[in-house]
Amino acid sequence: MLRQRTAVISFIVAATLLLLTGCETFDNFKSAFFGDGKDPDSVIRIGVFQPLTGKYREQGELERIGIELAHEHSPKILGKEIELVYGDSKSDIHYAETAIQALIDKNPAIVLGSYGEVFSLMASSHLEESKVPAIAITNTNFLVTSNNPYYFRVCFVYSYEGVAVAKYAVEEMGVSTAAVLKPMNDDSATTVGQAFRNKMIQLTGDENAVVSSQDFDAAETDFADQLGKIKRSGAEVVFMPTGVDVAAEILKQARELGVEAVFLGTDNWETAELIEKAGSEAAEGIAFSTIFDYESGITQMTQVFSDAYREKYGEDAVPPPAAALAFDAYMVAINAIRVAGDGNDGEKVRKALASTKEFNGASGSITFDEKGDPIKSVVIKTVQDGEIVSAYTVEPVWVIIGGEPEPEEDEE
Repeated sequence: MLRQRTAVISFIVAATLLLLTGCETFDNFKSAFFGDGKDPDSVIRIGVFQPLTGKYREQGELERIGIELAHEHSPKILGKEIELVYGDSKSDIHYAETAIQALIDKNPAIVLGSYGEVFSLMASSHLEESKVPAIAITNTNFLVTSNNPYYFRVCFVYSYEGVAVAKYAVEEMGVSTAAVLKPMNDDSATTVGQAFRNKMIQLTGDENAVVSSQDFDAAETDFADQLGKIKRSGAEVVFMPTGVDVAAEILKQARELGVEAVFLGTDNWETAELIEKAGSEAAEGIAFSTIFDYESGITQMTQVFSDAYREKYGEDAVPPPAAALAFDAYMVAINAIRVAGDGNDGEKVRKALASTKEFNGASGSITFDEKGDPIKSVVIKTVQDGEIVSAYTVEPVWVIIGGEPEPEEDEE
């Protein structure tokens, strides 16, 4: 009898140690072993799927911060408390699969995340199979949303920046001719460059609106040949989807060669480092798209988010774009739950998300297209007197088709 009792006790101790090994904290252990004590019908759960530890912890934390700020702002929906439940991928693709399944098992109405396209792509099939909708926050890979009707995103895909910059060039600057200068064998640059070209042609009605298209090898340091061709083409603007280092070198050489065209770029350029490396004279007048601009006050929610961020992190704190987008993801999510009228039916929430139109978020107006990607406001910034300042907000253009508003903006 004593031997049997000892065996039973040993088994219980071993099982307990095993459970504790698999839990990050005692609270997690208690929740896994005894439950969290909450009636599942008394709360609505929103999942947060992020790399909260490991290599990508800092990026995951930025998104978590925005989600939690939004939760503090709006902690209830449909008369119920909203509970945030977390799934930490630990920045490890092998562990991430276990994390997303454990998160789904907590029955969230929707999942927010993840930072890092590989984690979202891995989670995609699990979410779709479980009929749990999800919203990516800073993930720009088109594959995340294109093959899964349950996955949405609040950041625009990279190609959309080409559309927005073309609209700025034609509608605000009044130009009719452009050039494209991009690195060869770069799929992202090719995609956004093509989007810029297509929008220029559409807006100007001229098939030859892009008068020069030049590629360069990533190893090149002398761009005289490409810049000479652009100068002779008479292009009024040059769209250049490149990183900061290459952009700075090209801007310096363009000034030396007397190229008068205005150079336009993407959100990669939103850093004082570009001005420092290119020099204030060469950088003067350049313009680029940006994900979020807290100073522009695009919507009322922009101010709400900025005030909440500063109240928590200090009056001089600058709200990061990732946190603003995460704030929007949460607000869009609870709006969908409200429209669905049910926080326990993933299909109803998915349909409500798909019907989201002109939702005023901190990062601008958000409308989901048929792929779950946002048609939204884009702020254009420029360099004036050596400083980066807001210049223009590109808004989607809406027309009435069959009694329903439809976007023209996403035509590429």
